[in-house]
Amino acid sequence: MGIQKKYLPLLLGVAIAAGVFIGSKLDFSDSNEKIFATNSKKDKLNRLIDYIDYEYVDQVNTDSIVDVTVNGILENLDPHSVYIPVDDYEDNADDMRGNFVGIGISFYPYKDSIAVIRAIEGGPAAKAGIKGGDRILFADGRPLFGSDIFRDSISAFLKGEINSKVNLTIYRPSEDKMIDVKLKRKRVPLVSVDAAYQLTDEIGYIKVNRFSETTYDEFSKALDELSDEGIETLVLDLRNNPGGYIYAAEKMVDEFLGKDKLMLITRNKNGEENRSYATRKGDFEKGNVYVLINENSASASEIVAGALQDNDKGTIIGRRSFGKGLVQREMALGDGSAVRLTIARYYTPTGRSIQKPYGNGNGDYYSDYENRYKNGELEDPENIEVADSLRFVTPGGKIVYGGGGIIPDVFVPKDTSVENETLEYISRSGFISYFIFEYLEKNRTFFFGMTFNQFADNFDVPESLKEEFIEYSRFEEAQIDLRKYDEDLGIALKANIAQQLYGPNAFEYFLNDGDAMLNKVLDLESAEPDKEE
Repeated sequence: MGIQKKYLPLLLGVAIAAGVFIGSKLDFSDSNEKIFATNSKKDKLNRLIDYIDYEYVDQVNTDSIVDVTVNGILENLDPHSVYIPVDDYEDNADDMRGNFVGIGISFYPYKDSIAVIRAIEGGPAAKAGIKGGDRILFADGRPLFGSDIFRDSISAFLKGEINSKVNLTIYRPSEDKMIDVKLKRKRVPLVSVDAAYQLTDEIGYIKVNRFSETTYDEFSKALDELSDEGIETLVLDLRNNPGGYIYAAEKMVDEFLGKDKLMLITRNKNGEENRSYATRKGDFEKGNVYVLINENSASASEIVAGALQDNDKGTIIGRRSFGKGLVQREMALGDGSAVRLTIARYYTPTGRSIQKPYGNGNGDYYSDYENRYKNGELEDPENIEVADSLRFVTPGGKIVYGGGGIIPDVFVPKDTSVENETLEYISRSGFISYFIFEYLEKNRTFFFGMTFNQFADNFDVPESLKEEFIEYSRFEEAQIDLRKYDEDLGIALKANIAQQLYGPNAFEYFLNDGDAMLNKVLDLESAEPDKEE
């Protein structure tokens, strides 16, 4: 039976209305007023991307526009809310997990081949006998040499799924022979404890470079080993440590404080507080501790320093820390990218915020080092600007301040000469590494069989090597005379040789030779022989 004629006008009206509704969603000629009046803030962004996709005169990669938009939004929040694009996510995740899946080598694309700097201790490559100086020529038959090799593509061949196999063909120049090696990719540690050794019979030293998932376990193991050696004092070096996971910092603090001592306060936008307390007997409650910080110690590093300072535990040595008191949470965006969004502020046990101001934009925020340099703060603690309204008192009566970083108990000035700044840069930035690799390529057989102790006691950097580096660096063209720091240059070169031969622990061992903050610790220890109880 057909539709009655009397209903046709009604159905026609409904169809027209539906068509108008659907058309409004597809017709990109809608007025701005209509879009902004009828849709939420989120819909504005969605509609704009659609306009560009369908109507813009040129072809545009809207994915890149979204990335720019997200970054622009976050830049208007605070300096630490950041976007992690899809391409960068895995590397960021590896860094915070404290490991990656691969064969476990550090390498250079050297000339037209892949040269192994060193095999990472405990990784598949080290267990298979791969050595510094080896060349990786093939991975599963695919050539990894030639003028068009790229570091990123090399990593893609050497990394992979856990327990997946890779067949390598290696050339060993020192023996002039080819070697075939079959490896299983495993989890390889990205160590966060760079060094752990005894400064003296009674003083241990641990350097932590970040706070990742594995940091506490690494730290605890190092502390146990040093304690077994009989140390009574620990130097915890957090210089240039940018932070990381709060829980890793809290677990570290817990080793130094008695049960139920307040460690940290966090507060969200609604004013809700979370207080973290030490939970058990720590392994180093009775020992004395020195924490080394500088202008690049941030976030979780400042949590550790602030918690110990506010509980009158140990001594903070160095220069005012960075001043980051914001807490981020990583949130997935559904396409493999993520955002680390600030969700709370943290406060030290006395209630002080150490977050420095960021109202003048990211540029001003991150140029704070330059401001500290200009006002003389790096050389004289009297130039540190403090506000009396941000004055706090610890249970032991110590005066501490909030408002921008942890101010140390004992100040150690920085040598701000151009030559010293340059030496600091080249020592730790990797600038020397390539030069040292080429030196070892010519002299590797000299070091074969040499133990670390033999290297430490018997190897002196030749003056000729210092001169070669000065010429290689070309700093003289910028009127920077490294000869003024001849001894320090020798230490930097020796430390970098040791790093490539023996690893990061050896690197720190030599770079710490004559270190001003460590010398201050030794001075304080000799002046106050009675240990903290």
